[in-house]
This record gives sequence, structure tokens and C-alpha cells, in this order.
Amino acid sequence: MQRRTLVTTVGAVAGAAVVFGVGTYFLSGTESTTGLDAQSTATVDGHKALAATIVEGRTQSKYHPLPWVGTKVTDVSCPSGLKAVAGATLTCTGRKSGGGTVDIPVSVVKATDHSVTWKFDR
Repeated sequence: MQRRTLVTTVGAVAGAAVVFGVGTYFLSGTESTTGLDAQSTATVDGHKALAATIVEGRTQSKYHPLPWVGTKVTDVSCPSGLKAVAGATLTCTGRKSGGGTVDIPVSVVKATDHSVTWKFDR
């Protein structure tokens, strides 16, 4: 009887850990696909680009999605829009809530005429 209780308890804890881990994985993703429309499009060096305000807002909201993932940033700023060209990169700056800054590398994974798939690194 005690063995059954132990096995049940260990199984429940393991199951909870898996659910916790999977939830963290999905909520902490850093990749986004954003459509290029009149409100989200800018031009950088003659190329269609994702507006800096879109990159800043999405990065700030996803940089610290859960208390145990990432560093809390209160403000993210990017020097320009993100070119809609695969492989394009940009470094944004985040202001840490406790003071100081953190560099946030951003890169384009895939680009079409209508959307940009991009990611940032923590």
C-alpha cells in the first residue's frame, strides 16, 4: 500500500514537471511572424522593413514572459526598423528594471513580400 502511494506521488510530481516544462517552452518563445501592412512597414536602406515600434513592443512583451524566464526589461528601443530580408540583423537595447541595460540581438529568419518571421536572443 505504501509503495503504491509512493509510485502515485512520484508519477504526479513527474507529470506536473512535464506540464510545467512544456508550458514554459511555449510561453517563452522568441520567434514571431508579423505581417507587413501599412501600419507595420517602414523602409530601411531602400528595403521594406518591419517598423521599429513593432519590433520594440513585441520584444519587450516576450522578453520576460514568466518570472523564471529572461531578465525583466521596462523599455526596449531599436535604432531602426528590421529589414525584411532573411539573415538581416539588428541590436535593440532593453532597460533593466533594476538599472542598467541589456543588448538584444534580433534577426530575420524568413521574409516574404507580405510577412517577416523574426526572433530575438535572450
